[in-house]
Amino acid sequence: MDPFLYRGAKTSQISFPLGGIGSGCIGLAGNGRLIDWEIFNRPNKGSVNGFSHFAIKAEADDQVLDARVLHGDLPPPYQGELQGPRFNSFGWGPRREYLTGLPHFRRVDFRGTFPLAELTYHHEKFPGQVMLRAFNPFIPLNDRDSSIPAAFFEFTVTNTTDRPLTYTLAGVLANPLPANNLNTVSRQEWGDTLHLTTDSLTPDAPDYGDLTLATDAGLAADTHLSWQQYWFRGAWFDSLEMYWQDFTRPGTFQNRVYPPEKTGDRNEGLLAVHFRLQPGEERAIRFVIAWNFPNCRNYWNPARAQAPGWKNYYATLWPDSMASARYALEEWDRLWSETRRFQEALFASTLPPAALDAISANLAILKSPTVLRLEDGTFYGWEGCHPDAGCCEGSCTHVWNYAQALPFLFPRLERSMREADYRYNLREDGGMPFRLQLPLGSGQWHFRPCADGQFGGVLKTYRDWKICGDDEWLRSLWPAVKRSIEYAWHPDNPDRWDPDKTGVLWGRQHHTLDMELFGPNSWLTSMYLAALKAGAEMAEYLGEAETAAEYRAIFARGKAWTDANLFNGEYYIQRINLKDRSLLEPYLTDSAVLQGGNVLDAYWNEEKQEIKYQIGEGSSIDQVLGQWHASLYGLGEVLDPEQVKQANRAIFKYNFIPVMGEVYNPCRIYCLNDEGGLVICAWPEGAQKPAIPAPYAQETMNGFEYAAASHMILNGLVEEGMTAVEALRRRYDGERRNPWNEFECGSNYARSMASYALLLAFAGFQFDLVHGRLGFHPVQTRDGHFRSFWSLDSGWGEFEQTPGRVELRVLYGHLPLRELALSFLAHATAEAVHVDGRPVAFRQEGNTLHLADAIHLEAGQVLEVIA
Repeated sequence: MDPFLYRGAKTSQISFPLGGIGSGCIGLAGNGRLIDWEIFNRPNKGSVNGFSHFAIKAEADDQVLDARVLHGDLPPPYQGELQGPRFNSFGWGPRREYLTGLPHFRRVDFRGTFPLAELTYHHEKFPGQVMLRAFNPFIPLNDRDSSIPAAFFEFTVTNTTDRPLTYTLAGVLANPLPANNLNTVSRQEWGDTLHLTTDSLTPDAPDYGDLTLATDAGLAADTHLSWQQYWFRGAWFDSLEMYWQDFTRPGTFQNRVYPPEKTGDRNEGLLAVHFRLQPGEERAIRFVIAWNFPNCRNYWNPARAQAPGWKNYYATLWPDSMASARYALEEWDRLWSETRRFQEALFASTLPPAALDAISANLAILKSPTVLRLEDGTFYGWEGCHPDAGCCEGSCTHVWNYAQALPFLFPRLERSMREADYRYNLREDGGMPFRLQLPLGSGQWHFRPCADGQFGGVLKTYRDWKICGDDEWLRSLWPAVKRSIEYAWHPDNPDRWDPDKTGVLWGRQHHTLDMELFGPNSWLTSMYLAALKAGAEMAEYLGEAETAAEYRAIFARGKAWTDANLFNGEYYIQRINLKDRSLLEPYLTDSAVLQGGNVLDAYWNEEKQEIKYQIGEGSSIDQVLGQWHASLYGLGEVLDPEQVKQANRAIFKYNFIPVMGEVYNPCRIYCLNDEGGLVICAWPEGAQKPAIPAPYAQETMNGFEYAAASHMILNGLVEEGMTAVEALRRRYDGERRNPWNEFECGSNYARSMASYALLLAFAGFQFDLVHGRLGFHPVQTRDGHFRSFWSLDSGWGEFEQTPGRVELRVLYGHLPLRELALSFLAHATAEAVHVDGRPVAFRQEGNTLHLADAIHLEAGQVLEVIA
């Protein structure tokens, strides 16, 4: 059974995003419709763009044998949408734009292995076979070509009959621009185009833009192209009526042109490719839908609504949609080849199918409207998406902390987030608001720093430095990073995190569950400890020995206290007396409370005489989060290793709920009925539980679950970790929810990119390009076999281990290498190391190979270790 193939009801919720990083996207529905037109600089869930679609017909002897839109059956319900325009919503049936009233294919099989969607259309009456391959380039390290504002479609048509047939493949694109929109058809040296514009907007208007439908199929000598610049204009159902009459007549379309002064809105136009196939012959036809809406503004914050806008990064590369369409068609073969190379390498990894599913599916977030690229290319992200707006602005640090895909696949973009954060968010005292405001430089967000976000920034800086090996980059950020660490004990820190440099967070600690913890807890303190350890290593490397020594001393005190006082024998807890009102009183003068009022209004439960929104003796899913980061980034021990492993076991034992329908949950419902998952907090029998616990305590949230599950796997608890991952991905099976839209606080939620950590965990991937070190320590092999994709700043490729042999392949870019650590060599001696068959001198210490001379593996080269 193919775990990536969706059929029948399992296609009903699919919307597969086709678009560039920060460029917006068009959704490809499970039945082949074009939905969710999120190309207008904001989310646009549930949208359509007029009657935009693809269609096909077959004819012979001047007779049309069959004609169908390239859709499958529309899944139920069929009563109409609850919200929509009058006469076109609930009680009126499906929207006409869904084209369910036109002949279509009975079934569509949808195979999704992101970034590639492959659709196969089935109908017993259609004389031929039709397949669609849809994608947008996704090439790790090449963020330019991965940001093209276009959707790529390649239809392959096979004549399965015993006689020659002529096929017509038509692409229809509606003009969504305001009244006075204009359609233009033209032939270029690189293809034929339908260009959609308007003359009612100036180039600096927020809604200004254009779209292009293009194909290069008409350039071939044995094809013919016809077009309609405009569909028929009329009332009622006239335009669709006339289109279908035109399409189902034998032969080509006759063009239709209206005078420029007779314009309207939502004018459809089309390009049609006509080609003849002999029995058994097949033909691939390419189309591109490209867009360009260059002008962005802060539409979500009234205080900044009048601030200057900015241009989309893609608009600095391609001045209009004609330019990006041309680039897409002229570079198609290379873009496809490099995208396919990545996709094949990723899916060749010998991970459990649910892990590969989780890793790959959440890469789609990078192609969703959650992501923006500012004019200079800086990467910026929402937390997620409302149906028609971004949700929770600011590249929120406590959410993006979890996301592990971007730093490894597009490290330059991840580093741009660090640069913007430390440039625009750092206060004089070292505190950092956790939401970056747009436009850049327009001022800071006026709220308290969050402990997990602030210390996560330090850890991400350390990680990104190790991924790229760029000392100058680290040196440029270090003064800001240092100030952010020392904010913990800064006298002007009103939240008094660690005024005495104990290595433990004692004060008021804002966090990603949107409120504050009071008093010591392993979750946020482990983030602090990991940041101290990372800070010490960076300081020492940059020659600040005294700073490094101070950080290490604080770390040592904090680690010892945390392991001794916050571990209850089974898991780590928060140490707090919930009845102690005095814990809140030092913060009475601070009115910055998320829910309004003062700290007592927000946190004191007068009826129960206790503090609200705490964890107490509960098992938190994030109780050892700092160790997760440290283990992934090669920082080593932050908390006692055996206690961490016990905590991992406890999280699975107490937080994993196999059947959620039997459990009380007053919070948001992300898991229900027979579904299972890891809840945010759980209280074993006898544990102290607040009457009103931390917000979201009873919820399941994907990104938290992936972090916990991958941490279990890192510690050898593979069965437990994969049980959690499989339960999570079962919730996104195409029928219950969209596999390519994991949601939390909105759609396409950034935290879900924690799933990339599953790849790092299974491979036991170690990286340090500062020193040219790489390591692979697979947690699980199949009879000695293991294979995994890897990616760092300079290149990406594959690692493959077989009994007695390891191969490290570079598929793109290059890899500088001085040392290679392999668990494969833990009980074996390396006999030889070769690069493309040539011997390489080395010495072995334990499981590490030290190369006599540093090497650079270029794309296509293979390093081989034989034992």
